[in-house]
Amino acid sequence: MHGYGAEDIRAAESGPLAAGVPLMRRAAHALARTTAEILRERHRPRGSVLVLAGGGNNGGDGLHAAADLVLRGIPTTVLLTRQNVHPGGLDRARRAGARIFSLTEDEPHPPWHEAAGRATVWIDALAGLGVRGGLRGVPAQVVNELSELRRDQVVIAVDAPSGIGADSGALAGPVLAADVTVTFGQAKAGLLLPPAALHVGRLEVVDLGLQEQFTGRTPQVRRLQTADLAAAWPVPEQTGHKYTRGVLGILAGSPQYPGAGILTTGAARATGCGMVRYLGPREVAEKVITTYPDVVPARGRVQALVVGPGIGGAEELDRLPGAIEAVLEESRAEPPRLVWDAGALSLLPAHDHLSRTYPSVLTPHAGELASLLQAYGSDATRSDVEADPARWADLAAQHTGACVLLKGPVTLVACPDGARYSQADGSPWMATAGSGDVLAGILGALAATSGHDLGLLAAAAAAVHGRAGRRAGAGGPITAPDITAATPATISDLLTRGSAAAIDQEQGREPGTLEP
Repeated sequence: MHGYGAEDIRAAESGPLAAGVPLMRRAAHALARTTAEILRERHRPRGSVLVLAGGGNNGGDGLHAAADLVLRGIPTTVLLTRQNVHPGGLDRARRAGARIFSLTEDEPHPPWHEAAGRATVWIDALAGLGVRGGLRGVPAQVVNELSELRRDQVVIAVDAPSGIGADSGALAGPVLAADVTVTFGQAKAGLLLPPAALHVGRLEVVDLGLQEQFTGRTPQVRRLQTADLAAAWPVPEQTGHKYTRGVLGILAGSPQYPGAGILTTGAARATGCGMVRYLGPREVAEKVITTYPDVVPARGRVQALVVGPGIGGAEELDRLPGAIEAVLEESRAEPPRLVWDAGALSLLPAHDHLSRTYPSVLTPHAGELASLLQAYGSDATRSDVEADPARWADLAAQHTGACVLLKGPVTLVACPDGARYSQADGSPWMATAGSGDVLAGILGALAATSGHDLGLLAAAAAAVHGRAGRRAGAGGPITAPDITAATPATISDLLTRGSAAAIDQEQGREPGTLEP
């Protein structure tokens, strides 16, 4: 799935609109169809709908959808939040018989409150791509009032939840969180980027026949689906052996945190590289070998190296650069890829020649990214990073010359060449001790076994990590070892499903339900 910037969206739509292609009517028809389906799912096929109509094309989409809903026999009320709403859409909604209110700011209990309370579905067509800096004034007032009135109503956002940063995914004001977002032509970048992505709900992309208009345009962010993951995932060849399948080195764990070494190693094994070399402290190595007797506790050539999980003491960190250099020297004929996690991130300001010389991925959470940026002279705080993750991950990628995998409810990958990925495959239950160590192991194994670029592999690792967590938890609590145990079956499933999806696409059949 590709997420494009607002300017590219407008440019792609301008030609067809000028030629008279009825994009708005197509969009409204799809919106009305989705609304009717949701009413059926809620066992309320004649439930009522409230359409919140602002100005511009976004409001026009909502008004035409209101007309379509009334013609389907669904009682529909429209709340006009601006005077200059789309005239064609308003006229059609009136002629169809929609009940229409205009916002009156002075009334303490306006009549539209009653309509909102009765409605099964609210359609948010308040603001479109033109909003800059968050909702203000009347739209902000409406969203705040609706947030207080909301009980079990389903909110459907038109194109994007009103008030999100269409390009950045930042939130600069109130947002009416959607259960479903119906977007048109292509996804908008902000729908895929955190924190806005957490307010999008299920994302449906409606094909308006604009594929040619996006040819040659570069998306601001990508999200890997099952078929993408299957195409990128390394599968052993018949003639392969353990060395051709990739060797991963692991510098993780410490006497204080031995579990990090075990978890990282176990996840790498479960992901499918040919060999894992554990290169950490001897006392941790003994525990690793007892748990996984196939792991090799000796130096040698590696295709990738994971460094940092469970390493945090001052003495351990002082020794770490020398240990990294020793591994690199062993592998100088084929320079390995590096995965920097946890304690190792603090080394980068003084040793970022390594992340610029050797292809690297950093795997911080928001607090670790803020600390790293501060070491480079930025005043970013954790809350700053959480408010606008794309901005700060991009900056860290430029500072370090590495791809940055920023962990969170929506995982963001930003690379120095401007490529971005965003994955939302996991579960809140995965916020548990050791989960990041498992992700580092999965990513390290992929980096050792696949020739794809590191940004793509980081996104793929995040996707499989999230899916394995969902499989392991089945909607309930998860521990880090549970994620590891579920990883092989998760990979098997995506390879099977991805092959089927690829066959469908080649034969021109419609793919299945679009993944979140």
